[in-house]
Amino acid sequence: MSDAAKPDRPDEALVLEYELDAPPAKVWRAVTIPALRERWLPDCDLAGAEPESTIAGEEVRYRLRDSEPPFRESHVIFRIEPNEDGGTRFRIIQQACEERTKLPQPANTNCCLMLAA
Repeated sequence: MSDAAKPDRPDEALVLEYELDAPPAKVWRAVTIPALRERWLPDCDLAGAEPESTIAGEEVRYRLRDSEPPFRESHVIFRIEPNEDGGTRFRIIQQACEERTKLPQPANTNCCLMLAA
């Protein structure tokens, strides 16, 4: 396992890389078939059970949601590629979603009209 990046800032990604003995097709099934994925990535950890995007056999992207407040969300991408030994290079990339899009906007934005009130 190697940490390619450590998230010191919210716009950085956490990257984990694994070399697995299993063939890529088997790893692909484990990350895309809900009954198999549920064993290690439960639906309750996902913002939606369906992937956000998929490149068949190579990459699948989900949206995760924290189970406790403030319920931050992040994207997690699973990349699968064959390695030289007939196994799989499995990369997990997790990146925080933009906070501004999820937080409720204040009623008083302190713009010119509200300052006059």
